[in-house]
Amino acid sequence: MTDTGQTWLTAEAFDRLRGELDDLRNRRDDDAAEALDGGERALRDRRVQTRIREIEALLHNAVVGRPPPDDGVAEPGMVLTVCFDDDPDTETFLLGVRDGSESDGLAVYSPDSPLGRALTGAVQGDERTYTVPSGQTVVVRLLRAVPYENAR
Repeated sequence: MTDTGQTWLTAEAFDRLRGELDDLRNRRDDDAAEALDGGERALRDRRVQTRIREIEALLHNAVVGRPPPDDGVAEPGMVLTVCFDDDPDTETFLLGVRDGSESDGLAVYSPDSPLGRALTGAVQGDERTYTVPSGQTVVVRLLRAVPYENAR
């Protein structure tokens, strides 16, 4: 999610999440749940309910079909091309919500991830640093930022 509470999603991600939500709502009363003992069923039900609430919040705040401006600023809905430290190789990914799949073969990084937070608001040519889980500080340079719709 972003600071505005809105979540940018591709139309495909929105549809996948709607499908998952429908499946989860239908799964609450399926026959497989009947085979579980009381504790297992309660744990399963809590997990399902938690996921239902997560998806409902994402869908409620979703921005779909409205691309961000093509201004070169890194924000959700943009395809970013970056390089790390002094590595000449580049990486290209979508800055958006991870829904368990890749969009058109692109990796997806959340704006709430350390890399996403570091790059959000960056303009082409900016260098930013962020800390990875191991505690190491990584330098990343934004080379290009284009709306997802223009990158396909």
